[in-house]
Amino acid sequence: MKRLREWAQRLKAEIVALWFCARHPRTPLAAKLLAFAVVAYAFSPIDLIPDFVPVLGYLDDVILVPIGIFLTLKLIPKDVLEECRAQAARWLEEKQPQPRSYVAAAVIVALWLIALWLIWLWLEPYFVRWLN
Repeated sequence: MKRLREWAQRLKAEIVALWFCARHPRTPLAAKLLAFAVVAYAFSPIDLIPDFVPVLGYLDDVILVPIGIFLTLKLIPKDVLEECRAQAARWLEEKQPQPRSYVAAAVIVALWLIALWLIWLWLEPYFVRWLN
């Protein structure tokens, strides 16, 4: 359990470091875009797959976020990454409030609404036949 907690703390530190990398002027554009996407999703108060969905609910937190972090870190220059990791460590030591991405939350809500609308369009003919 201790190793899992340490892994989660390292993951959080890397996400905060990516948050600083996404704003760093020497970060390449592709890395910035990917970092913004990963950080926005990780800090979003709403998950793409809600945690109450068995197995799949935690899949995004355990697999997708770490893969996104790994891929983004490969695109960032080492000196920029070291600088941002130090900045993230200071941020976490000062116990600053965790950033929230309400834009990502809005995008996720919009995706769910679009998915529900498409499902309704697909099922509507069956409901009409069933009611008649």
